[in-house]
Amino acid sequence: MSEKESETYVAQHDALPLPDYDHLPLGSLQHRIRTLDEPGLRTLIAYEEAHGNRLPVLQVLRTRLRELSEGAEPSGGSPLASAPEHAPPADTGSPVSPATSGPPMNPPSHGTPENPAQPRSAG
Repeated sequence: MSEKESETYVAQHDALPLPDYDHLPLGSLQHRIRTLDEPGLRTLIAYEEAHGNRLPVLQVLRTRLRELSEGAEPSGGSPLASAPEHAPPADTGSPVSPATSGPPMNPPSHGTPENPAQPRSAG
């Protein structure tokens, strides 16, 4: 850990540059941190070291920090954009109505308790 990292302020969860940081799968995190600048990455590294200290996460964060220090630029996009790891909200209401329902069904030929079979006429 560099001296600069050890002096980094550990932000509270609500102040992190990525919403729902703790709940992002590693693959999503890897893509979302590309929008962050160096201070944003340092904030996440300090938070991760103080809380989860997950080695794979720290490796991804430090690799991206190194890329930025070597001249990479943050990508466009917003870390607040909708996340594919979260399902969209459910539609409300049912599209089924009398106008969209199928035709009425006749009971089976052997009948039901509500509609017993009728005797067959000899013909």
